[in-house]
Amino acid sequence: MYQVAFFILSLILLIEGVVSFAFKQMIRMKVRSEDYLFSLLEKSGVYHRSEFKKLPKEDVWIKSRDGLKLHGVMIEKNPSSKRWMIIVHGYTASHFISTQYIQMFQDSGFNLLLVDQRRHGMSEGVYTTFGYKEKYDIDEWVQFITERAGKDCIIGLHGQSFGGGTVLEYGAIAASNVKFIIADCPYSDLTELMRYQIRRVRLYPVSCFYYLVNRRVLKKAGFRLEQVSPMKAVQLSDLPTLFIHGTEDRFVPTKMSVDLFKAKKGLKRLILIEGAVHANAYMVNPELYRMETLRFIDEVLETEAIPIYSSPAPRLSPVEQLQTQLS
Repeated sequence: MYQVAFFILSLILLIEGVVSFAFKQMIRMKVRSEDYLFSLLEKSGVYHRSEFKKLPKEDVWIKSRDGLKLHGVMIEKNPSSKRWMIIVHGYTASHFISTQYIQMFQDSGFNLLLVDQRRHGMSEGVYTTFGYKEKYDIDEWVQFITERAGKDCIIGLHGQSFGGGTVLEYGAIAASNVKFIIADCPYSDLTELMRYQIRRVRLYPVSCFYYLVNRRVLKKAGFRLEQVSPMKAVQLSDLPTLFIHGTEDRFVPTKMSVDLFKAKKGLKRLILIEGAVHANAYMVNPELYRMETLRFIDEVLETEAIPIYSSPAPRLSPVEQLQTQLS
């Protein structure tokens, strides 16, 4: 009898431990330091912290709709330009990881706003909601830029990983002066991503753990996993969208961007970076990333004078052949 009771208690404690671990990993995982993030960029050779430290910039702050103090860094190298790019980082990162894209967009005449998502960097917050609340934070940042730069300003959004999910979620409610979205390794649906991650670490039965984690998320963070679906958002959005994903991504599977691309209506492009794992597409092939991004922006804003850096057309790889077939 005691052995049965001990077994049941041990099983309950095990399940509670697993659910608590999954909950923490999902919406309360420790945020990476400035030093760690810059070390990633420096090792790949795409950006150095010394460049950012000497760059003229301004710390800016807004209040979220639910009262959080949110932080961003504004870089206005082109003060006469009406073009603005909001760059949104991924989970456990901060605006420091977004510095890798500064030069690419500055050279195209954009001023920049690098934001810290809620609970990340210098922004307040307790829980990450993967776009459920963050999309409204982006709306506040769009309003902030509009008030500062004027109603005739043109805004683009770039998001990586969790940031990609956030900007795609925002696309369904976007302001009229937001003209395009660039989503780098985004998830198509939070429920599907959660189930994929549970299977990936071999937690069975999947449905049991999913239900328990979802209930914990609702109780603590105030949303259900099924309420976050960039897939549904892109079907409601008419914003031109560029999807970028690494072919070796095992954290957010490449198929999620392929599925998003297929579901998206209107102007869309899909770029698959061969050999890239999660959130390092630019580090693996900055030349291709830059060329295709600027080409996409030029296509969207064809009436605007945006510099495009020409280079010989590369031989089509199997991945690029797939992109051509999907176009």
